[in-house]
Amino acid sequence: MSSLGLGILIVIFLLLLRGIRVLREYERGVVFRLGRLVGSRGPGLIYLIPIFENMVKVSLRTVAMDVPPQDVITKDNVSVKVNAVVYFRVLDAGKAIVDVQDYLYATSQLAQTTLRSILGQFELDELLSARERINENLQEILDKHTDPWGIKVSLVEVKHIDLPEEMKRAIAKQAEAERERRAKVIHAEGELEASGRLAEAAQKLGPTAMQLRFLQTLVEVAAENNSTMVFPVPIDLFEPFLDRLMMPKKK
Repeated sequence: MSSLGLGILIVIFLLLLRGIRVLREYERGVVFRLGRLVGSRGPGLIYLIPIFENMVKVSLRTVAMDVPPQDVITKDNVSVKVNAVVYFRVLDAGKAIVDVQDYLYATSQLAQTTLRSILGQFELDELLSARERINENLQEILDKHTDPWGIKVSLVEVKHIDLPEEMKRAIAKQAEAERERRAKVIHAEGELEASGRLAEAAQKLGPTAMQLRFLQTLVEVAAENNSTMVFPVPIDLFEPFLDRLMMPKKK
């Protein structure tokens, strides 16, 4: 065999080896033959016809994409900055390559615009309290729009809502006022319950016993506080004792 023939055989052998590809379990190869899509292959060992076929490798693993902070004006005209994270994965590798130019960039831009438009429909209190409902709403909208690209959006989480300083102070004052209101309500309920208990005790003890209880309380207060106290004593306290003194003695 001449050296020319041997060289041709070596070139053909190298071309055949060049067509061998190995794809991991989470990878798929989108194969084009002379520019036309012929399908997805993998995982494992696949073979591409040299020169005639080429492949674009696509990962099927879930992607966690960070959505940068977006300026959002809420329904009640409060300007906030909101960022989020989107979890998605490719279900159809062929659609992800053929139907959209760059599915990662397209999904990122769609997430940013959807975040601004959807959060602008809520008031500030809803953004802070109804986080789970907002996440579900964002996930449904993104999944609907990315489905033609062969992409499944599984989860959207709003991570942080950055409020202006004046709004932070206003919310802090509102929370403090709410705590004070609850404290006053609890104190009033305690006073009402205590007054009811005192009324029951007064009925059970009677006027004379209540007067003795009042005098006993004065003694306890005087013992605990070493100071001079001027305390008005109603004359009604002494009426039962005066009545007994004024009663005529039986002979």
